[in-house]
Amino acid sequence: MKKTIATADAPAAIGTYSQAVQAGNTIYLSGQIGLDPATMQMVEGIDAQIARVFENLKAVAAAAGATLDDAVKFNIYLTDLAHFAKVNEVMAKYVAQPYPARAAVGVKELPRGALVEADAILVVG
Repeated sequence: MKKTIATADAPAAIGTYSQAVQAGNTIYLSGQIGLDPATMQMVEGIDAQIARVFENLKAVAAAAGATLDDAVKFNIYLTDLAHFAKVNEVMAKYVAQPYPARAAVGVKELPRGALVEADAILVVG
């Protein structure tokens, strides 16, 4: 049985998807970009976007009764892989050891001109 997760503390889904879906003990968080949920506008600059991405993921995880420490896998998408070290810096503030598995992928572009996007898989219970 699957259950959708939604919160006003993260950007509303702007397409045919949910902010997250829980199936059993696994929670699949949709990709988040640097949109401010209050204004639905992109925050400025790579540092602010990375922080906003993790804040958005954190909010969706909380709506599911979880935390980012429950993450077993992150996928990070960057339009410039030179920002990879910045992602590591910010991610360390949101996720404790033992760290989850992760992929980082360089992409040509992201929705709304975002510089970074991330999604996650969490396991609870």
